[in-house]
Amino acid sequence: TTPADIDRAENRDQFARLCDRLKIRQAEHRIAHGLDDAKVLALEIGYPVMVRPSFVLGGRAMTVAFDERELEESIAKAIEAMPNQPILLDNFLDDAIEVDVDAISDGDAVLICGVMQHIEAAGVHSGDSSCVLPSPLLSKKQDQDLRTITRALATELKILGPLNVQYAIHDDIIYVLEANPRCARTVPFAAKACGLPFAEMTAQIMAGQKLADSNWPMDPQPAMWHVKSPVFPFIKLPGEDPVTGPEMKSTGEVMGSAHSFGSAFAKAYRACGAKLPRSGRVFLSVNDRDKDQIAEIGRGLYQLGFDLVATQGTGKVLKEAGLPVHLVKKVYEGEPNIVQMIRAGEIALVINTPIGKSSHRDDRYIRWEAMRAHVACLTTLSASRALIEAIRAIKSERLEVFALQDLASWSQ
Repeated sequence: TTPADIDRAENRDQFARLCDRLKIRQAEHRIAHGLDDAKVLALEIGYPVMVRPSFVLGGRAMTVAFDERELEESIAKAIEAMPNQPILLDNFLDDAIEVDVDAISDGDAVLICGVMQHIEAAGVHSGDSSCVLPSPLLSKKQDQDLRTITRALATELKILGPLNVQYAIHDDIIYVLEANPRCARTVPFAAKACGLPFAEMTAQIMAGQKLADSNWPMDPQPAMWHVKSPVFPFIKLPGEDPVTGPEMKSTGEVMGSAHSFGSAFAKAYRACGAKLPRSGRVFLSVNDRDKDQIAEIGRGLYQLGFDLVATQGTGKVLKEAGLPVHLVKKVYEGEPNIVQMIRAGEIALVINTPIGKSSHRDDRYIRWEAMRAHVACLTTLSASRALIEAIRAIKSERLEVFALQDLASWSQ
C-alpha cells in the first residue's frame, strides 16, 4: 500500500470525502481545524460528539465530549497529539454495536479474515473491548454488507496487504468509523480462531503472491465460539480509574475458545486474572441513561442466586421491577457505606456505569476500592450481560480444554 493511499485512509478529511464518494454511511460528522471551529460544528451535530484526531494509534487523544467544557479539553488533547491536522467530530452513536473487520487484499481480490463483534458498545476503544467471533448479534445480511463495504474500501484505497475497518451498527444501519491500512491487534485473534496463518499470508501477498493462486478460503468461518478480552494494568497503577473509553488503556489480551459463547467468555475472563464469582452480593450503581436496562441485569443475577445491593436511585428501579434489593450508602452519605462493604469482603461483583468526565468522585472511590480488593468491576451493561452468560455457563457446563494447535482442524 502506497504512502499516498495510507494518507487517504488516515487523514480524516480525505477519508470522509472518500466514503461520501462511495456512498458509504458515516455518522453525521464535521471536520474541525481548531477550537473555535469545533465549538460551532459540535452545536450543528449535537452533543455528545466523538473527537477523533488524524494519524493516531491506540485511540490516542480520542474522547467523547458531552458538553462545551469537555469539548474544549478534548480539542486541546487532539491538537497536542497531532498539531496542524484535521480533527473529525462525529455524532456519538449511543449504545451502537461496534464491529472490527480484518482483511487482506492483493490489489484485485479481498480475503475477509474475520467479522468480530465488540461486546462493549461503541465508544470503547477496540483494544479495550472484548470481542467475539462469530458475531452473535449480526444478521446474515449485516454480515454480508460488512464484507461488501470492506471489499469496496480495500479496492478504492488500493490496499496491497492488510486492512482493518471499524464499524458501528445503530438502529440496524451500518456506519463506517475508520479504516486502518495495516495489521490490527485483532489479527492474531482472528488467525487463531479461523486456523489460518494471516501474518504469513499478508507477507506473501505483499511479496507479490495473488489470492487466486492460493488455496486459502476467501471467507473463513470458525467452527467454535472465540472471545478476545483485554488485560488491564490498573492494579499496578494506584489511582487510575478503570473506566474504559475511546483511548486505549489495556496492555495485553487473552483468548477463550469453547462450544458456547458463555463458556468462551468465562475462559477469557478468567485468563485476564479476574475473579468470576458464582455467588455472593452484587453491588449495582448505574447512570440515569442505563437505569431503563438495569432491571434486566439485576433479574439475571438474582436468578443465578446473587443478592442485590444498590444505591438509592438504582435500588428504586430494581424494587419497582419486583426485585429484592438491599440499599447501601455512598461514601459521602455516611456509614456503613459501599466502600466499607468492599473492604470487608462482602461484595463479590461491582457494576458501576459512569457517564461523562464529571462523574461523581464517589463512584471513582468505589471502582478503585473494588480494584484493590480484586473484586470484578464492570463499567458497561453490555459487559455485564456477557458476564451473566459466563456465570451461567460455569454453573451448568464443564469448561473443556483444547489444544491451540487443533483450532485449524476445527475451522471450515
